[in-house]
Amino acid sequence: MKNSRQSPIFGKRKEPHTVIIAHGDKVHHFTIRPWLAAAAGSVVAAISIGYVLATSYLVLRDDLIGATVARQARMQQAYEDRISALRAQVDRITSRQLLDQQLMETKVTQLLARQSELAQRQAKIAPILGETVEQPAASKPLLRTELAPGQTFASMDITGSIRGGSSTTANDGSAADHADRLFVSINKSLNSIEQDQMTRLRTLTEDAYETADAIKDALKIAGLNLSIDTNKDAVGGPLVPLDASSHFDSAVEDLDDALSMLGAVKGKARGFPILNPAPGKDISSTFGPRSDPFLGTSAMHAGLDFRAAAGTPIRAGGGGTVVAAGWNGGYGKMVEIDHGNGLHTRYAHMSAIAVDKGDKIKAGDVVGQVGSTGRSTGPHLHYEVRRDGAAINPYKFIKAGQAIAKLL
Repeated sequence: MKNSRQSPIFGKRKEPHTVIIAHGDKVHHFTIRPWLAAAAGSVVAAISIGYVLATSYLVLRDDLIGATVARQARMQQAYEDRISALRAQVDRITSRQLLDQQLMETKVTQLLARQSELAQRQAKIAPILGETVEQPAASKPLLRTELAPGQTFASMDITGSIRGGSSTTANDGSAADHADRLFVSINKSLNSIEQDQMTRLRTLTEDAYETADAIKDALKIAGLNLSIDTNKDAVGGPLVPLDASSHFDSAVEDLDDALSMLGAVKGKARGFPILNPAPGKDISSTFGPRSDPFLGTSAMHAGLDFRAAAGTPIRAGGGGTVVAAGWNGGYGKMVEIDHGNGLHTRYAHMSAIAVDKGDKIKAGDVVGQVGSTGRSTGPHLHYEVRRDGAAINPYKFIKAGQAIAKLL
């Protein structure tokens, strides 16, 4: 019988492997098929691999567990470090906001203090000038600093009213930057106001001294010397540096001194006979030698004659005291005023006298009316100025008065 497994090509027969087990009289044999051998080998390999893996796990278990624990510990530490960093950042931000708020509050307080100081300075200036001075921009609120509930300076929108400026908006940067720019602008505005005040004080002081000097110079040309004791030569004392507020106080004191001196100069100048006793009237006869209108001989004319209609008001050339008011020989009806410093004025040929002896007269007061009494050829005013009894030319006094009329 031919075996079906025999290959007709190669002429070679393959028979399955057989395992024979003999035990005494008993013999057992097993036929091993290829697939069965493969399956058995696979099982053995799987068991071997499992054994190796189990053995490796048992040997390396502690190391693996330790590595896992260490990794988890590192991850936990990293998370904790990150949380700590975030907390520190939050603390820094909070601290910075608090510092910004304190800084803003300090700046606002300083600005309000400067604003109040400028208003006080303006109040000091007004009485010295003797006028109502308009309050400067510094007396008006420059900042709106009200905070909403829960709002800080660092987060608020600070707006200000600056001369010629506009409010800060929230679109150009952080609120702190806006506030800094606004504070800088307001400080510049306050500095400008302060400089304007100081400039005005210095200008007024210089003007007062210049006006006083101009009055004194004009009077000096007329032979009238003003002696105003300012004690400028008597100076001394330790050196004490001035701060900003002291500079202003010193400037105010200088202005006060200048105005006081100017007032004294004006007061004395008004006492001198420098006003025209017959304003707008022509001079018909000057001071000095002339031909006597009655005798035709050379004679000394001790004053000025003003051509004026009878009844024209006659005004005092300066302030003083009436020492004579009545008839006086060739003067006719005459008024004489003592102006101090040895100066007297006489108003003669009057038709009427409006003052009495002993009256206190101010410059420009009406003392009588033009007439033609006494030794006179017609209505006119004979006006004399005498120093220590000697007649001097009244014209130089009138000219000096005209030169400083606007200054008085």
